[in-house]
Amino acid sequence: MPRPKRKRLIEHPPPVDGFKPFGVPIHDLEPVILLYEEYEAMRLTDYDGLNQEQAASKMQVSRPTFTRIYDRARKSVARAFVEGKAIMIEGGDFHSENYWYKCGKCQELNVSDLEMVICSYCQAENLRLLNG
Repeated sequence: MPRPKRKRLIEHPPPVDGFKPFGVPIHDLEPVILLYEEYEAMRLTDYDGLNQEQAASKMQVSRPTFTRIYDRARKSVARAFVEGKAIMIEGGDFHSENYWYKCGKCQELNVSDLEMVICSYCQAENLRLLNG
């Protein structure tokens, strides 16, 4: 029987839900899904400049597991670029040390150490938990 999959630690949610090519309406595009842990792997290595060992430690996974996550992320982004597809960042097998909410009214991302019921930007009570 295989070992249970370890959840990857994600420090912060991405500031946007995804990306799309210019000039094409989103409803005409097929999306490529980039998982939250794939986004985090790219952020840690390509944006923060960590090596794979350091990034794996931050995500609380082994270095070989990190390499597999990172390779899937690069292939997904390359596929979207080459084939002109949208990238949607969602899902995956992860955990976070804080709560992530998206406001249904103002669309702002709210990150908090405590559970929230009111948007900190517009005070609306229309929050959707992203990592629960």
